[in-house]
Amino acid sequence: MAIDRTPVLKRCRSLGLAPAFMGISKESKRQVRRQNRKKSEYGIQLTEKQKAKFIYGVLEKQFRGYYDKAKKMEGITGENLLILLERRIDNVVFRLGLANTRRQARQIVRHGHIAVNGKRLDIPSALVRVGDVVTVMENSRAKEYFKGMDETLATKAVPAWLVLDAANVSGKVDRFPTREEIDVPIEEHFIVELYSK
Repeated sequence: MAIDRTPVLKRCRSLGLAPAFMGISKESKRQVRRQNRKKSEYGIQLTEKQKAKFIYGVLEKQFRGYYDKAKKMEGITGENLLILLERRIDNVVFRLGLANTRRQARQIVRHGHIAVNGKRLDIPSALVRVGDVVTVMENSRAKEYFKGMDETLATKAVPAWLVLDAANVSGKVDRFPTREEIDVPIEEHFIVELYSK
């Protein structure tokens, strides 16, 4: 399994992203060297694709698969692509506030702490459907990380397409997100232009 081990702050700096989008509160103190070169059209498109891949923790082959799937769906391809990425179980765990970052959410899922509709799911790329209930496994709730999580979840705000049940440390997928509800700084039409060349 391929893993992207790039330091988060360094990658954020190179892509011009705020670390907050990665769930990280600290900022890099290094100064960005000013680039006087104007980016080409291809350079802009590539940067947008790299941003999307980095934010959601997806590598090229899988990302291309999401694009192909989004192209076959009804509606705008770019929006479909972002909706598919938002539907990943690791992203849903992050959005519900069960993890501080998507990388941490991926690890929580991989280690088998998450159940969807009562069944354990350890594949971070699995897509959720409308009506799916995401919970922490019963035997995992005794672990140090999940102790007292119901109290911290009570103060967290979740996207409108998810319903959080803080008392039971779970959440439900009420509907799929719309483009307006996806707060990532990606101009998806550049990704579509890049792949349709």
